[in-house]
Amino acid sequence: MLPKHDVLIVEDEARQAKLHADFVGQHPRLRAAGIATTMAEARRQLESLQPRLILLDNYLPDGNGIDLLEHLVTQKIDAHVVFITAASEMETCSKAIRLGAFDYIIKPIAYDRLQAALERFCQFLDSQAAHRQVDQRRVDELYKLQSKAALEERRTKGIDPLTLSRLKDHFLDGGQEETAETIARAVGISKTTARRYLEYLVEMRFVAAEITYGKVGRPERTYRLLRPAANEGE
Repeated sequence: MLPKHDVLIVEDEARQAKLHADFVGQHPRLRAAGIATTMAEARRQLESLQPRLILLDNYLPDGNGIDLLEHLVTQKIDAHVVFITAASEMETCSKAIRLGAFDYIIKPIAYDRLQAALERFCQFLDSQAAHRQVDQRRVDELYKLQSKAALEERRTKGIDPLTLSRLKDHFLDGGQEETAETIARAVGISKTTARRYLEYLVEMRFVAAEITYGKVGRPERTYRLLRPAANEGE
């Protein structure tokens, strides 16, 4: 059986942190080892848990997550970081990349985007463990696992232009706030397929995504047209 890797969730919103932990707990190779809601708590748990991965928010009550990443680098702590944050400033994102963040995901979070990051992280560790020495091909593979280009390459595979056009037409014809379920019914595809196409449209900046909470508090991802129809030349 392959080993599980411990994950520390650093997020000041308790409900969001619990959602992250539940999501991580569903992964067969990962274990949500702890939740920290402050920078001080994150430092304590970092020392006691020694996680392999940190899901890190930038805005914390007593500091910024980017400072924790810098602490990992200066102290040579062997933990990787995936930012999950509302921090959309280029300066913060650029600094995170320079300091070696494994990935950077901007809220509201798309959980299939996080799933892809977690899969790449596990593959990255597996590749490191399997090879003591590397050639150029192996180096390129490791960089690719940390690259969004790999995600984009996988994301565009299986995107049918005709189906994509039907989704876009639905929004342009007056579709307001949609979910994967409503799109699935309107276009005649499965909910899973609808979600994949909707996330692709988010990447294209054709629609915007938001998280809403239902009557039982369960998060639901909704989508709305981002660009006005007048700007569409298609």
